[in-house]
Amino acid sequence: MKNFLSICLCSVLIASVFAPVAQAQKSQKGGDVLVTITTELGAITVKLYDKTPLHRANFLKLAESGEMNGSVFHRVINQFMIQGGGAPGSNGSQSIGSTIPAEFIPEYFHKKGALCAARMGDQVNPKKESSGSQFYIVHGRVSSNADLDAMERRARIKYTEPQRQAYTTVGGTPHLDGGYTVFGEVVEGMDVVDKIAVVAVNGANPATPITINLKVVK
Repeated sequence: MKNFLSICLCSVLIASVFAPVAQAQKSQKGGDVLVTITTELGAITVKLYDKTPLHRANFLKLAESGEMNGSVFHRVINQFMIQGGGAPGSNGSQSIGSTIPAEFIPEYFHKKGALCAARMGDQVNPKKESSGSQFYIVHGRVSSNADLDAMERRARIKYTEPQRQAYTTVGGTPHLDGGYTVFGEVVEGMDVVDKIAVVAVNGANPATPITINLKVVK
């Protein structure tokens, strides 16, 4: 993904990323850590996955500290995704903090509602490290099995049955699988994602700012 500055990962990241984990335990609901993303168009609640601990801890740190509050959804493409989380005031040209090592988990893929980490392109980021704060939520579209067959041939990959089931029913962005870390999913407020996906835009930038405020669900 584009529109943010890449910062070199250093040893300080490990300590700062894992610091919120103990605090996060009190924010679990039914075993899941939930964060609410509040916007002018409504609230979106996301579940953060245990199997992507670096990304989960980083997102929780941003939510607990309030560092991301006042950021905006700066890149919105209907039937693709909504992207935000840049440094407040930068309109997506900068990110908060250092990059995060990729955490690719095969069972987590780009179905509609997936919460994923944005990143710089492969040419400058061959390790596919994630932005320190920018994220996107998949809006996507429904694919046919023929579409998925063609993608498999082009990318020389094989979609699993759960992937095919999701992509041919609720939809998603299957061509992004294996390229970006998926670290959570929307559990409430998908209608708000749908609303954001169709706002008026200049290019991909919403004509009216859509601000982001994070809060850990207690």
